[in-house]
Amino acid sequence: MPRKRKEEVTIEPGKGLNLDPELIKQLVPGTLDRATINEQLAALKKAIFERALGGELTHHLGYEKGDAKSVGRTNHHNGTSRKRIATDDDLLDVEIPRDREGTFDPVLIAKGERRFTGFDDKIIAMYARGMSVREIQGFLLEMYGIEVSPDFISTVTDAVIDEVREWQQRPLEPMYPVVFFDALRVKIRDEGIVRNKAIYLALGVRRDGTRDVLGLWIEQTEGAKFWLRVVNDLKLRGVQDILIAVVDGLKGFPETTVQTCIVHLIRNSLDFASWKDRKSVAAALKEVYRAPSAEAAAVALDTFDTSPWGTKYPPIAALWRRAWDQVIPFYAFAPDIRKIV
Repeated sequence: MPRKRKEEVTIEPGKGLNLDPELIKQLVPGTLDRATINEQLAALKKAIFERALGGELTHHLGYEKGDAKSVGRTNHHNGTSRKRIATDDDLLDVEIPRDREGTFDPVLIAKGERRFTGFDDKIIAMYARGMSVREIQGFLLEMYGIEVSPDFISTVTDAVIDEVREWQQRPLEPMYPVVFFDALRVKIRDEGIVRNKAIYLALGVRRDGTRDVLGLWIEQTEGAKFWLRVVNDLKLRGVQDILIAVVDGLKGFPETTVQTCIVHLIRNSLDFASWKDRKSVAAALKEVYRAPSAEAAAVALDTFDTSPWGTKYPPIAALWRRAWDQVIPFYAFAPDIRKIV
């Protein structure tokens, strides 16, 4: 009698698992409560991990367990060792296969690894939201039944901090045609107190047109000393020249053309207008920043100042005139660069 062909679990691109109905019956023999379902899923996850690890060892050795190809080889299967792994949902006691020579280093669960990346991501996300170590401990215990030590959480967050420091100190290119300096106001937990702080961003445009975040700095208020620290940081990391700096003010690169951000100038202008007038005021200001030259822009600004909108909102034209020295470099740029700025 021919042996019945065993059905395999397969995954086709863009499709889900093709599971053997007999496997489903084994996993779900009848009506189950949530706790039992979680237990069955954990058992299935454990079995999949162990099967995958076994496949890794087979690939490492070059033959299946018990295969005739093992004859004459010095390295063989050498049982398993149990390791407790923290996953996104639970703790699993996984049997890790070993080889006699100790050269097998699995990719799925590397030597020394006690958790999966997804689990780390949860800890990092909670830490980034300002939760304390004890709060993270309580959340993991309540939601997943996983008890972790403060040292474990600190190890995860410290690893990220080390990566951030490495990124902050990485060398930069010697020249950037354009660098944008901008700020985002956020609430950050500092020594147990939530404070309003600004995250300052330096975004560089390379010669090939690609963009790179050069750095991030957190400060409650900006001032000359702060910007001096930012500029010195960029210099120490290799930046020698910035052709165009889009910022409210910059010292440290004396040959740099300082260009105020036109978008910010427009937004600040619209703060003086009522909501129902903002669209019309913005349309009128287009004549200023779309002018072909600095001279034409000055004429357009005078025209706006004496127009009904300029008369209704006189602080707008005054705002542009106060920033005019950092507006006019804009008109010397080619149209493609204007779009960037």
